[in-house]
Amino acid sequence: MNLSSKAENGALVVTVNETRIDAAVAIQFKDKMREETEDASNRVVLNLAQVDFIDSSGLGAIVAAMKQLGSDRRLDLAGLNENVERVFRLTRMDTVFKIHSSLGEALAG
Repeated sequence: MNLSSKAENGALVVTVNETRIDAAVAIQFKDKMREETEDASNRVVLNLAQVDFIDSSGLGAIVAAMKQLGSDRRLDLAGLNENVERVFRLTRMDTVFKIHSSLGEALAG
C-alpha cells in the first residue's frame, strides 16, 4: 500500500497512490495510515483522487483510520471519483465523513 503525506495549510494531507482499497490491502492501509498520521495535527485530509475502486473492507479500513485518530482529530476525504463516492453514499458514510470534491476545496475550507 503506497501512501504519501505532507503538511499543507495546517492539515496533514495523506494521498493514496493506489487505484484500489479492497480486502487485499485493507490491513496494510490501516497500518500505513497509523504510521502516517501518528504525529498529525488536528486535521487529516485523505486524498482519494487516484482510487477507482473501494469495497466494504476498504471502507472499514478508512473508518478504522478515523477511529485511530481519536476524538480530538478529524479525518476529511477529498477527490472521490463517482464510483467511490457512490459507495460512501450508499452506506451512508457520507454523513460520517466531510467529503470535499477536490483537495484544493478541502484545504480551502
